[in-house]
Amino acid sequence: MNNSFLDACWGKPVERTPVWLMRQAGRYLPQYMAIRSKCTFLELCKSPDLAAEVTIQPVDILGVDAAILFSDILTPVEPMGLKLDFNPGPVFENPVRTMADVEKLRIPDPDADVPYVMETIRILRRELANKVPLIGFGGAPFTLACYMVEGKGSKDWSNIKRMMYSAPDVFNALMEKITMMDMEYLNAQIRAGAQAIQIFDTWGGILAPHDYERYVLPYTTKLINGLNRQNIPIIHFVKGAGNMLPIVQKAGSDVMGLDWQTNLGTARDLLGDKMAVQGNLDPTVLYSSNEYIEKEVKRILDENNNRPGHIFNLGHGILPTIPPENAIHMVECVHRLSQR
Repeated sequence: MNNSFLDACWGKPVERTPVWLMRQAGRYLPQYMAIRSKCTFLELCKSPDLAAEVTIQPVDILGVDAAILFSDILTPVEPMGLKLDFNPGPVFENPVRTMADVEKLRIPDPDADVPYVMETIRILRRELANKVPLIGFGGAPFTLACYMVEGKGSKDWSNIKRMMYSAPDVFNALMEKITMMDMEYLNAQIRAGAQAIQIFDTWGGILAPHDYERYVLPYTTKLINGLNRQNIPIIHFVKGAGNMLPIVQKAGSDVMGLDWQTNLGTARDLLGDKMAVQGNLDPTVLYSSNEYIEKEVKRILDENNNRPGHIFNLGHGILPTIPPENAIHMVECVHRLSQR
């Protein structure tokens, strides 16, 4: 069993730096597209055997040191009472705008309402038993709220910000409910067998640091504190958080995910030796030559300067048009250049 990923999460020394890729199970792989051509994205998420198969594909194809559950951050939101569709991105036909909308939302029972997620995890633990650890994941409360209030992706997120500033009682009631749902959902993943949890706050960086600290941090902190964390490392990734890492650190995770707009060495100096970090190659570097990919991998490894507690990753998800052979080369470079 390759435990280098879990060891790095805990800041233990490893023989070589572990690496995995956000969105590593997905549409840049022809093997994934062959399965996806037979069903919709949601059908794939809700089919445990198929979801497990696409989760394992990058472990075998890329040689990464961890698998991440194939699902979507909005999966547990649908049973709260919001109809979810993908067209091609996520769309809620009845976004949350008022206190009455918030009051209608229910806290799902994950084992009853999203049993396919837990079954996928159980299948994966059996299939990955002698390979690599399995990462479960969920959206951070604020990022989930962004989609639930806007109804879809946005350029300026004006509806969620309007609620936050002009109807703080509605915003807080919504964030409280999402946090409780999230806690139940991620704890169910841990019970099912997830060996680490990543919390994605894709839109946390759209706020000024003082607003993040006031409106978002209390809920993410409550979520992390509410997880059954015995030997389960928590990775917290806030995209665009380079100028507020010490604030994000207060949420209490074990590992900080870094996007590519942050110098990894500077981040490590800021966060201190007790916090592991994950990242942070710009995903678009994987369009470049093998030589340039190797140069950039080496740069990030040099920024880390052999400090324990580094997991190599991209600074955001792998893009659908990346050639798989470039991702394979990146993984090989990380392993070869970091061999102790």
